[in-house]
Amino acid sequence: MALLLLAPAAQAAAPLAKGPRKGGKDDVVTITTPEGTIRLLLFKDTPLHRANFLQKARKGLYNGTTFHRVIDGFMIQGGDVNSKDADPTNDGQGIPGTPTVPAELGPGHPHVYGALAAARTGGPAGTPSSNSQFYLVENHAGTHRLDGQYTVFGQVIEGLDVVDNIAKVPKDNRDRPLANVTMTMKVAHLRKKKITKLYGYTYP
Repeated sequence: MALLLLAPAAQAAAPLAKGPRKGGKDDVVTITTPEGTIRLLLFKDTPLHRANFLQKARKGLYNGTTFHRVIDGFMIQGGDVNSKDADPTNDGQGIPGTPTVPAELGPGHPHVYGALAAARTGGPAGTPSSNSQFYLVENHAGTHRLDGQYTVFGQVIEGLDVVDNIAKVPKDNRDRPLANVTMTMKVAHLRKKKITKLYGYTYP
């Protein structure tokens, strides 16, 4: 399932998006790649996308998938199970008939630098999201012309430099890296105070 992407905006710093409220615990997703480690938090007010992503991460579905489409100054996209096979031409197409995830545009999380969002096929805002494909915003100013069109359901809290590095790897004319940028994922359930201490993320 391919993501319809628009042209990148100018580069500039962007703040972290909102996270869950203070107190209790939260899930930290760690993505390990050849370029380094990325850590994410998922928003609780996008429950369908959060649950779908965490379920797949915990079951190991993303292990061995790649960031199959990278655009410097825009985003890096991955998570397609097709990227596990030896055929690079089907990367991003998804598996026909795979259930989609209903769009969750209501919370209005913007496409800031490091935002985690769900890919989808073409169509108007509200078109359901891919079952597994996602992208991380690499544009330092954000990619706000996508706001309200694709569901943003998380935020990078560590490893923005790794996102930048992946966006800059050599690629072909389809924006596919020449060398596979594979990933593995793990989920840790931690106290929010520990998350703040380890990663500097402050809950609103």
